[in-house]
Amino acid sequence: MKSSLLQEKYPVFTLQVEKRETTFQSVDDIVDYLKSRIDEHKISRFIAVFDHYAHTQGLEEGQISEDILDAKNIVFCFGIALPNPQVMAVRPRSIGVVELSNNFVITFMEAPMPVANIAMEDWAKSVKNRKAA
Repeated sequence: MKSSLLQEKYPVFTLQVEKRETTFQSVDDIVDYLKSRIDEHKISRFIAVFDHYAHTQGLEEGQISEDILDAKNIVFCFGIALPNPQVMAVRPRSIGVVELSNNFVITFMEAPMPVANIAMEDWAKSVKNRKAA
């Protein structure tokens, strides 16, 4: 898992999973799996799946890299407290799942809550569920 700053301000975690490293066959398979992990977690709650690929493809001015075959976000929340109105700016969370020809790319923005980061990193890494040949 790689940590980087997107546009010099957004802390993003990225994991590339080669298709030979996973039993999942599609973005939908991975999103369904992540939903099961969210549902199993003590404090996370599933909200929605956003089909970013279809959304962008449907826009007259939409642009999608030729490398991207599918792209969806699974949206959920880890919030256990509302100490002030500003905390709403960093909620809910989302994990992006993108399919390229030879791999899947899983991304999420760092959360201000360590338990959320640990869970999201674990969920992403568990998509690599097959030993490389």
